[in-house]
Formats: sequence, C-alpha cells, structure tokens
Amino acid sequence: MEPKTTRQRAPEPAERVRDAERTKAKLLDAALTEFAEHGYRGARVGAVADRAGVNKQLVSYYFGGKEGLYRALQRAWLDTERRSAGADVPPGELVRWYLHRNLADPRVARLALWEALSGDVPREETAADTAAEQEAMRERRAHGEFAPDLDTAAVQLALMGMVFAPAVFRDTARRLFGVGIDDPEFETRYGDTLSRILARLAAAPEKGNHP
Repeated sequence: MEPKTTRQRAPEPAERVRDAERTKAKLLDAALTEFAEHGYRGARVGAVADRAGVNKQLVSYYFGGKEGLYRALQRAWLDTERRSAGADVPPGELVRWYLHRNLADPRVARLALWEALSGDVPREETAADTAAEQEAMRERRAHGEFAPDLDTAAVQLALMGMVFAPAVFRDTARRLFGVGIDDPEFETRYGDTLSRILARLAAAPEKGNHP
C-alpha cells in the first residue's frame, strides 16, 4: 500500500501579496547597499539579488531591471520624505529628522555622493517636485521661519550640506567632537546646534508685538 502524499496548500492571494511585498522590500534594501557601495554604474543586478537571497529574475519581474530598481529606491525615499518632512514640521524638527536619517543609515549619504560624482543617473524627482519644494520654502519664509532677505534656494542647499556633512567628513567629525557620528552624543550636540542655527535664520519679530 503506497503512503499517502500530503498535498501542499496553495498560498492564498493575500499571502502571495505579502510574500511579494517582503521580496520587494528585501530587494530595495539590498539595492540601497549595492548602489551605495558601487554607484549606479558599478552596481550589478545579480549582486543585488544575491544580497537579498532571491532569484535575479525577480528584479526584472518586480522593477523592470536596474533602472527601475534605482527609480523605485528614489520613490521610496520621496514617499518617506513627504510623510515625515511636510510643510507643517518646524525647521528645527525638520533638520533633526534629516540628520537622524543620515546618521542612522549612512548608505543614503553615500548614494548621494555617488550621484554627485557620476551625474548621469536616472532621476525620479521631477522639475515639478523641485518647484514644489521651493514654493514650500518660500511659504516658510513668508511665515517668518526664515528671514525675508534669505534666498530660499541657498537656504535649502545649505541645510542639505549640513545634514550630509557628518557622513561625508566622518573622520573630521570624530576629531572635532571626540566621538564618532554613530555615538548618540554626536547627534545630540550637532543636532542642537543645527536647531539653534535655524532659529537664528528666522525673521526678527516685528517691533510692537512684544511689551
């Protein structure tokens, strides 16, 4: 008498969706590591799949290839930024959020450096996105968060430089602060100072508003 065979239950649609989302998340995380280490040109799809522990063909299946994967990384960042760094967040909190993100995951800063060095990479952020960012900065200036004589484009670029600086000048930061940038003391000291700098960029209160 032959032994009974147990038929494996086919996954439910919801399970397949969850598996697909987990696979895509693993690929995106692996892609961030690979692109941060080698840049867009030097990164290899096979290496991304190996890091994620999945079949290489899944990169094409889910993202359409290397460029699609890179663009998906950018979209994921833009979505996170829109959720956590909106116009209602005070400047001091905003810069602390960006600083924490860069210190918690240096891959973001490394990827930005690769983009700056290579220049010719796929970009998901559009001219309309940049225009919206600048409009938001001008609104902040109109509300007194920045002094009226400050160029909002210059302010935005300067803020980006300040939050990326620790990851770019890692050894210099250690020499100056006496601790590594992964030490909570560094984030507190540097973040506190950035918040104070932003407070000093705000418009001066109008005379007569205070006794």
